[in-house]
Amino acid sequence: MIKVGIVGGTGYTGGELLRILSTHPEAEVVAVSSRKDVGRKIHEVHPHLKGFYDIEFVLPELKNFDECDVVFTAVPHGEAMNYVPQFLEVGIKVIDLSADYRLKKEVYEEVYGKKHDAYFEAVYGLTELHREEIKKAKLVANPGCYPTGAILAAAPLAEKELIERVVFDSKSGITGAGASPTDFTHFPNLHESIVPYKITDHRHYYEMLQELKALQEDIRISFTPQVFPGSRGILTNAHIFLRGDLEEGEIKKIYEKFYEGCKFIRFQESVKLIYVRGSNFCDISIHKGKDRAVIISAIDNLVKGASGQAVQNMNVMFGLEEDEGLNYPPLFP
Repeated sequence: MIKVGIVGGTGYTGGELLRILSTHPEAEVVAVSSRKDVGRKIHEVHPHLKGFYDIEFVLPELKNFDECDVVFTAVPHGEAMNYVPQFLEVGIKVIDLSADYRLKKEVYEEVYGKKHDAYFEAVYGLTELHREEIKKAKLVANPGCYPTGAILAAAPLAEKELIERVVFDSKSGITGAGASPTDFTHFPNLHESIVPYKITDHRHYYEMLQELKALQEDIRISFTPQVFPGSRGILTNAHIFLRGDLEEGEIKKIYEKFYEGCKFIRFQESVKLIYVRGSNFCDISIHKGKDRAVIISAIDNLVKGASGQAVQNMNVMFGLEEDEGLNYPPLFP
């Protein structure tokens, strides 16, 4: 059994890690931290998990995680760097769900406005693109939720250098904003509305740029995120302006070959968020118009966009089947 620790177990991603790992046949959660809930049982903070755990929250100190094989850091941006080095130093593998190790040091400091005093080079944990590197990794930087859906929508065409420009239009459920309530997520402010925010300068843009430029250096990317009044999911419309005139059938063949053997990529005639809810799938549909191709992707932002992908990466790191503990159908309706 893989001994698992979670630093930051009370937020949405921490809770989702606990939910997924509760039935994982090859992993056991042995330590979960929360500064404000030390001594409380897991189910006292996450009532939906009652009966699945009988451990208490501990302080995020190394001595409480010393029996772990891997630790997930599910903490806010800028905090993971306080914990990651000490785990790596004693040989514990780390999967970081924050943004602290997704970007190059200088890019991170500029984008997030924080000095990075504990930088390590990590493998970017988009499993479908970096599976071989993840197998050998000690530190994996789990991707952001928006970049997961966006990159997966465009990567096959970028790899063939067929993109002139891509415009990502993405809509996310409210959980993407985190568990702490704000004016932005307050029910009357968001109900019956779709709200664009960070319209031209969202931080996740730089992950998209990093990963897609690695496939096609001269690609041009634009991105605008929006929030819709639902709990889960990210729907991304990738408007791809192509080099050359490809037929829809040709585009489909490119995608099918690129994602051959990828257990969590599903091609659908049409894509809906309710078809992936609660699952680690990324559903993709392909549409060709006269002026552009539109590739639509749908993910659950808390699963494939965060905790599920983190468990997928853990499976790869420890030589397990990629879908171990994740091979279940979405919730519908």
